[in-house]
Amino acid sequence: MQRIAFTMKLFPGFEAEYRRRHAVIWPELSGLLHEAGIRDYSIFLDPRTLTLFAYMQIADSRKLEDLPREPVMQRWWDFMKDVMETNPDQSPVTSPLQEVFYLEG
Repeated sequence: MQRIAFTMKLFPGFEAEYRRRHAVIWPELSGLLHEAGIRDYSIFLDPRTLTLFAYMQIADSRKLEDLPREPVMQRWWDFMKDVMETNPDQSPVTSPLQEVFYLEG
C-alpha cells in the first residue's frame, strides 16, 4: 500500500458545513473510492489556518488518475466548491506532501 498525504483549504466560516457534508458522505462516492482501492482515508482540520490535511492508503496510485472522470466525483466537487478552494474544473486545490518519517506498527 502506498501512503498519500495532501492539503486542501476551507473558506472561513465553513468548518461546520464541511463536517456536516462528510458525515453523510454519499454511498456511491464511498463505493467509488473503495473500488479504486483507497483505504484508511482520513481528513483532519487545522482550525487556526483552515487547512485540511488528508491521508489515504492505496494499492495502485495510478487509479487516482481515473477518479476525476467519474460522474459521482464531479458531482461531489460541484457540491463542495462553495466551502473550499477549487480549481477551474471544481476539483479541490490540493498540495501534495512528501513523507519524511514513518513508524510502522
